[in-house]
Amino acid sequence: MRFEEVIGQDEVKARLLQMVSEDRLPHAIMLCGPQGVGKLAIAVSFGCFLLDKRREERGESRVERGERRENSEHPMLAKLEHPDLHFTYPTIKLPSMGSDHIPVSDDFAREWHQLIMKGPYFSMDEWTTAMGAENQQAIITAGESDELVRKLSLKSSQGGYKVSIVWLPERMNIACANKLLKLIEEPPQQTVFIMVCEEPDKLLETIRSRVQRIDVKRLKAEVIEKALVERCGVEETQAHRISRLAGGSWLKAMEELQVGTENEQFLDLFISLMRLAYQRKIHELKKWSETMSTFGREKQRRFLGYFLSLIRENFMYNFQHQELCYMTQKEEDFACNFARFVNETNVLAIYDLANKANRDIGQNANAKIVFFDFALQMIVLLLQKQ
Repeated sequence: MRFEEVIGQDEVKARLLQMVSEDRLPHAIMLCGPQGVGKLAIAVSFGCFLLDKRREERGESRVERGERRENSEHPMLAKLEHPDLHFTYPTIKLPSMGSDHIPVSDDFAREWHQLIMKGPYFSMDEWTTAMGAENQQAIITAGESDELVRKLSLKSSQGGYKVSIVWLPERMNIACANKLLKLIEEPPQQTVFIMVCEEPDKLLETIRSRVQRIDVKRLKAEVIEKALVERCGVEETQAHRISRLAGGSWLKAMEELQVGTENEQFLDLFISLMRLAYQRKIHELKKWSETMSTFGREKQRRFLGYFLSLIRENFMYNFQHQELCYMTQKEEDFACNFARFVNETNVLAIYDLANKANRDIGQNANAKIVFFDFALQMIVLLLQKQ
């Protein structure tokens, strides 16, 4: 994968290339930012850049190779099958695995390779679906850190760097995090760790202090709009609307392009919740919570994220400034009559309620209880007067 395949993020790419050109590349980098901004794409393209010995043999400097737009990438790198390129990612335990088996990335190497070859812009939900997860939360196990120690202790097959890309290190369990910390403190020779992180605060402070953090910002709307037109053949007017709704995320832009997206389902659930809560229909709200409990935990948490974003949009809608609102036509149609119920009196309490539910789901609480309590409390919050 080459740098030009990454959408936007020119500042981050230039910073990484400058580190190499000035011979001050740290042994551990952490790319931090929200979902869909291209962190994994940057990590993979930079890893391939460091491993591309064939261009080095032609006498080009690393920076020149990074800036050139050409198709002569080494076949192993083009297929992401280079022996010195290692991927670590969250996994699950399948029923077919033995009771003593600790899942590691290699157990799902085929599924990972198939997904990332389609493109390095994908969500955790897409990954768990590829693994065959049902209602499990993927984590990085202690067994994974043992595998990393084993792999990185081997000599580089090409005589250069060994690159270890860790996707979502915040999903490491504590045993894995402690072992990885030791590996980062005493890294094997010419090994570069590139971590791709969305929630750095969940990582051990000792790990955060030993990596060089690079923040990857949300994509500008004009960058997304241009990519939609040039890469996807989207008509300019539609591309402009989608780029505003995307909120700086290429993944969100791709979702908006699809018919029957998950967000449409989430909007229907949002509308149903609000109407039932306003009408105080307890029995129907119980059925609503039971429907929510049938979703996997990752999807439940995505709904709560969507819920929070739509609460924000409805609150802002009250100010009657179109440039402050980012809603689809269907979302805005509902907001016309509903927005007044989200106001200064209850908006913070609604946010706290949704964040608490998200935390409870993340800690494997009973989803039926969490969402029924969530729905019941919405009755009280919606009826609060300004």
